[in-house]
Amino acid sequence: MSDERDNRHDAHAEDDDTAAVARPSGKRSARRSRNADSGSVATIDRPTSGKAAKKTDRAERKKTGNPFKRLIKFLREVVAELRKVIWPNRKQMVTYTSVVLVFVIFMVAFISGLDLAFIKGVNWLFG
Repeated sequence: MSDERDNRHDAHAEDDDTAAVARPSGKRSARRSRNADSGSVATIDRPTSGKAAKKTDRAERKKTGNPFKRLIKFLREVVAELRKVIWPNRKQMVTYTSVVLVFVIFMVAFISGLDLAFIKGVNWLFG
């Protein structure tokens, strides 16, 4: 990656400076962070009467609408998310499973050893 920058820097010295500024750095912009640091918190004002109150009542009723439609929508979203998953192949699955089993066996042996040691210590102390 540094080779590409060096080549481009030699070819277009002036354009590279502006491209470096325009390139996203992964950090929040100063304007965005200033607004977040100002401490202003957006509040939701709920109307108590009139047409606006009826609209909010309808919006709340939509949230509690037909449970079967909501369930179907939820299941569709679950399937859509599962399609995005990168599933492990057989070799990775065997490796991950064996690592987990070895770790569980080790932890069971360790906790059992501690339990046995505490039992013997208590029996020696009080017994």
